[in-house]
Amino acid sequence: MTADERRGAVLQAALGIFARDGINGASTEEIAAAAGISQPYLFRLFGTKRELFLETVALGCAAIIRAFKQASEGLEGAKALEAMGRSYPTLIADQNLLLIQLQAYAAAGEPEIRQFTSEQFTGIVQYVANRTGLGPAAMREFFATGMLLNLVAALGLMDLDELWGDLRYDPDMMAVHQRFGAPPFDPAG
Repeated sequence: MTADERRGAVLQAALGIFARDGINGASTEEIAAAAGISQPYLFRLFGTKRELFLETVALGCAAIIRAFKQASEGLEGAKALEAMGRSYPTLIADQNLLLIQLQAYAAAGEPEIRQFTSEQFTGIVQYVANRTGLGPAAMREFFATGMLLNLVAALGLMDLDELWGDLRYDPDMMAVHQRFGAPPFDPAG
């Protein structure tokens, strides 16, 4: 395995553990074991636990941009934004990608993590704004909806129909509600 492949494997192992336990609860010993390397080698690859955490946050943010880019290919304006929005539930159905976002926000009390997470989130917002050409109102609505979806998925709030409709049968939310064991979508109703 090349050094880059090893680094990628360590990042994937770390992503799952940081997503579950956060920066303070995660153990570098557990991450090293999950990646099949020694703890000293882990530190040779990443320097510090914080640097490793930040790289997993960057990994999650890069996944969002990749998904948005793929979903909106060939589209413009509101159609591109709509396609990005439809891609998001499938993305956050990956619990590690969902929870690493939330862990990064939770760790934002540490200035270095707050600054890094802010820059990553700003990168996503700028990508969407530049890709769609839409203004601030569209960006606020898009990202507010995304944050709501994060909470709905993380807390399993799919059945609060009186607040936001029956998301269990929303075809764009299929990946999220399948993760929670909701009944499959039936377009015939």
